[in-house]
Amino acid sequence: MENTENFPPRAADLDGARYLVADLRGALGERLARMPVVLRLLLENVLRTTQGQERAGAVQALADWLERGTSEAEIAYQPGRVLMHDTTSTPALVDIAAMRDALHEAGVAPALLNPVLPVDVSVDHSLAVEAYAAAGAAQANMGHEIRRNAERYRFLRWASKALDKVRIHPPGTGIMHTINLEQLATVVTTERRAGALWAVPDMMLGTDSHTPMVNGIGVLGWGVGGLEAQTVMFGMPTMLRIPDVIGVRFTGALRPGVQASDLALVVTNRLRAMGVAGEFVEYFGPGVCTLAAGERAVIANMAPEYGATTGYFAVDGRTLDYLRATGRSEESIRLAEAYMRHQGLWFDPAAEPRYTRVLEIDLDTVGWHIAGPRRPQDLLDYGDSARALQDSAFTPQPGSALPPHAVALAAITSCTNTSDPALLIAAGLVARKARALGLRVPPWVKTSLAPGSPAAASYLERAGLLDDLEAVGFGIVGYGCTTCIGNSGPLTEPIRQAQQAGQVKAVAIQSGNRNFPGRVHPDIELGFLMSPPMVIAFGLAGDAARDLRAEPVQTGADGRPVMLADLMPTRGEVQALLAQALRPDDFARDFARASLNPAWHALQAPQGALFPWNPQSTALRRPPFASLSEGSQLGRYQAHPLLVVGDDVTTDHISPASAIPPDSLVADFLVERGDDRGDLNVFASRRGNWEVMLRASFHSKTLVNLLAPGAPVAHTVHAPSGQVLPLWEVAQRYRDAGQPVVLIAGERYGTGSSRDWAAKGQRLLGIRAVLAMSFERIHRSNLIGMGILPLRLPRDASPQALQIAPGDRVEVDAPAAGLAPRCPVAVRILRRDGSVQPLAVIAAVETQLEVDLLRRGGVIPSILQQTVAQARRGADAAALP
Repeated sequence: MENTENFPPRAADLDGARYLVADLRGALGERLARMPVVLRLLLENVLRTTQGQERAGAVQALADWLERGTSEAEIAYQPGRVLMHDTTSTPALVDIAAMRDALHEAGVAPALLNPVLPVDVSVDHSLAVEAYAAAGAAQANMGHEIRRNAERYRFLRWASKALDKVRIHPPGTGIMHTINLEQLATVVTTERRAGALWAVPDMMLGTDSHTPMVNGIGVLGWGVGGLEAQTVMFGMPTMLRIPDVIGVRFTGALRPGVQASDLALVVTNRLRAMGVAGEFVEYFGPGVCTLAAGERAVIANMAPEYGATTGYFAVDGRTLDYLRATGRSEESIRLAEAYMRHQGLWFDPAAEPRYTRVLEIDLDTVGWHIAGPRRPQDLLDYGDSARALQDSAFTPQPGSALPPHAVALAAITSCTNTSDPALLIAAGLVARKARALGLRVPPWVKTSLAPGSPAAASYLERAGLLDDLEAVGFGIVGYGCTTCIGNSGPLTEPIRQAQQAGQVKAVAIQSGNRNFPGRVHPDIELGFLMSPPMVIAFGLAGDAARDLRAEPVQTGADGRPVMLADLMPTRGEVQALLAQALRPDDFARDFARASLNPAWHALQAPQGALFPWNPQSTALRRPPFASLSEGSQLGRYQAHPLLVVGDDVTTDHISPASAIPPDSLVADFLVERGDDRGDLNVFASRRGNWEVMLRASFHSKTLVNLLAPGAPVAHTVHAPSGQVLPLWEVAQRYRDAGQPVVLIAGERYGTGSSRDWAAKGQRLLGIRAVLAMSFERIHRSNLIGMGILPLRLPRDASPQALQIAPGDRVEVDAPAAGLAPRCPVAVRILRRDGSVQPLAVIAAVETQLEVDLLRRGGVIPSILQQTVAQARRGADAAALP
């Protein structure tokens, strides 16, 4: 090991200027070339941000990883910035506002609690599709958004003034990951450290699981929960076990007409089949060079769907092409190239780094695909939707003119497939050909186009495609997540009536990234993911069970059948229009114009270091867990199971984001407090009100509680009385009786979105531990962030095998002093008949930092304790003579 003691930085002349850079080769020598690029970036980070024995240990651990392709060692990661959206930032900023109150009450200056990193917040998750397929739809939807969310938006504006380094990007500026790609990401940046100017890679974290989209242009970043982001904001590093790295080797090239969306679905299927669960993924091989940066970003975006933390593409000439196409300065582009080449971070198509495992994909073999109807990894040929829908257990009642699996929603939505201009141009060409043939979307189909960037309108109009899209029903409804996040708005009346009559089991068709039951709309259980041009084709068909390989999309105005091949564009057609339509100055100009949103700037925000809570508010309430009195939940206890659930319970099941059903108990709670039952907005808009979110926990029609399989939504059984009651009521009864509760789950518990309310809701329900067969990475971290102990059940102890019944209890012996990463924890099932079943359970705790968080009760108590200690140190120092 070279220079193990210090690993000092070295000077580098980059594009005519001198900078300090981390000495990667000095740390690893010739071995650096064998290391995956993602680990070289982690090496750069620890060399730059740690020192002494911590730095030496991290370098040694990374060197050891090269020998084995895996490691149990922990290293610190310190990003340069944090990215959030409005429905993850709201609960995080509410926590901060409440923590400031707690500090004030403890005699500590509240302004002492301030982020130390830049925090960008994109207001993109609250736009709903109310108006569509009509002129002025985007403006109308924006009006609804501002009206419904004005109180919450005023709070965000307060936060941007009261908290240093918090910057809000208003509604209409686009989707956070598209903004990251087009506006925020620099690939390489500079910073001053101890008075010296450094050149450093752009590294970040985001409070959304699709943050890895920026990996497509060589920026290392991944998604974390809002709780973990809070620790980073306030200067604590993220500790991670050095990850296993899956290398995905691309060879060949995509065939004409095959889209990046198709490849992303293939990658998702193949990596899920490998059992990827939290590893880093890095793409290598000669096929990578055939993919434009926009196409790479589509694949990187799907990282959480294929179970990975990252989906990384190293920087090369295609990356620089993207930076130029989106209007970056030539100076910054030259610095990015010079730095990446100098540091050994530039992509080499012939390189064969050491990976933990390798997956080979020949791009020539990829065809047109869809995925569904319930999970993103369930890959299908585009003509196989009918076969997949046969498993939906639906026998239609007679009497409807609609097909049994009518398309209810056809949405070109999500950052995944609207950030790459080539995909929107391809969709526009399908619309142009359909329009010329006289095709129109059937009246029962609700259509929408919600691009990730306002620049999309400029290049689609320049290409002459905006009119074509509008003519077939796919006009722009706004710039935000919309249907992808569950803000699809009401279904059409024909669909609603046919579903109520049992004549139709409707299907959502979307270009998004998730199709979990109930995600895009509470009344839609089935959905398919596909490319934007394919969305238009299925939308025109109006029937999700149509075999578009053999059956026509529609009959044209001349009476002849129109086949899919008549509509789909060639790669040459797409590229020709891209060259005509794209202008680099669109991106900065249109973003700047959208940032001037007058409705946003007209909102009056409160002033001051403390937020003035309104006790009558149904949107914002001070949460009880943001308190100095909150403590550890570790220890030895006997607990009642509050819920027992099966496999693939998503964060949408645990804490939904979609529309609040007007006939629900949550709606009753809001109406009792003065809200309009017909205009309750979505669950995500209430994440600043803990009382609403407590009642929203596990509010999903598709979630089965194995303790009470026939119970109503969000109900469970109270074992002592045998009564089936609302979940939060049962939890309150147990709490009042001093009886702990736990939750038992199957595989992949917490898959899906990064929402921290999925963990906060469980903490408010009094859950002390979650016992699951396996956990998705971000939710596991969020549970720990709320002081909830995640425990991994043995392979033979699934919820179905355990057959937990009301009256059974779970004994957990997890004292704080004995907890360690991945340690065994003594757990016994105490059956109501008096028998005892011991289980070999492992703590799903990866790092010592996570152990420390659990010992302190979670992230919020840790931040409060740290801030109070900082204030006392400052007071002690001031008292010195």
